[in-house]
Amino acid sequence: MNAVAVRRGETEPVVVEKPRPEPEPGEALVRTLRVGIDGTDHEVIEGSHGGFPDGEDHLVLGHEAVGVVEDPNGTEFEVGDVVVPTVRRPPSHGTNEYFERGEPDMAPDGEYVERGIVGAHGFMSEYFTSPAACLVPLPRDLAPLGFLVEPISISEKAFEHAFAARSAFEWTPESAMVLGNGSLGLLTLAMLDVSDRFGRLYCLGRRDRPDPSIDVIESLGATYVDSRETPVSSVAEVHEPVDFVYEATGYAKHAFETIEALAPNGVGALLGVPTDWSFEVAGGRLHREFVLHNKALVGSVNSNVGHFEAAVDRLRALPDSFVDDLVTGVYGLEDLDAAFADDDSTIKTAVELGRI
Repeated sequence: MNAVAVRRGETEPVVVEKPRPEPEPGEALVRTLRVGIDGTDHEVIEGSHGGFPDGEDHLVLGHEAVGVVEDPNGTEFEVGDVVVPTVRRPPSHGTNEYFERGEPDMAPDGEYVERGIVGAHGFMSEYFTSPAACLVPLPRDLAPLGFLVEPISISEKAFEHAFAARSAFEWTPESAMVLGNGSLGLLTLAMLDVSDRFGRLYCLGRRDRPDPSIDVIESLGATYVDSRETPVSSVAEVHEPVDFVYEATGYAKHAFETIEALAPNGVGALLGVPTDWSFEVAGGRLHREFVLHNKALVGSVNSNVGHFEAAVDRLRALPDSFVDDLVTGVYGLEDLDAAFADDDSTIKTAVELGRI
């Protein structure tokens, strides 16, 4: 079967030939339909994130997948069921408490592998196998967009943890800001919009008009904030203090600037993974902001089955017009250059490996 991989020492995705996998007991064989591409894939290809499976000279890419069950292999699924796989799996040295209690997303480094990212082959192949417990059913009519379930699940978890941090008192947020106008940032902005919890939305980026991501932001009724003109630390002064901040840039200064952007009792969710970088911050002032205004920051990574299930419902709620603007291309194996293009005209792409 064909698969898309990156080889050790190389920084370009290539098509490789691999044997079709055979499902183990408790696993199903899934025929892949589409696999989305995001910033993590680019980091993996460049070698700045993730890692190869032990003893392998290549890594099959892709963690945002949707497929159709080809062989249920005695699991509860039936042939033809559309499914989305979760990403984390137990490490090679065996399972642990996080997986046993259904919270693999809370496992620390070294206690998991992630398919298509670190330590395990991904889903960008014509077939893959997966434990049935790691497959989330998807309505058949949503199959073409099923590759969006995984990134939506990431934000579902971030929302859950951020809102839980405010659950000890009556919290009625009215404003939110997303830091980052990439595909995850735009998806999150749309999720906030359809939630009806926030009356005023902002999205921060570093793009010049005309730009398709700015068009998407404004089509959702949100305000575009150019960080070159208004840094995060000035948002409260230029616009307003915001109740919720979602950071998806990986720019380390934004974590600290978020504290200043938050309204009293506000919460920020940090999802971007920065490179090592030392810089000065006004530690005393930021500490006071936390204490005197009851502010909070939470970190969030990955997601579990419950978040995937919530993501299916959220995908159904997203406007068709938004999804049409978000997904800028679906490509076959012969068009990998276009699928993995990383330019301002590209928002969200996917590789198509099969059809229902």
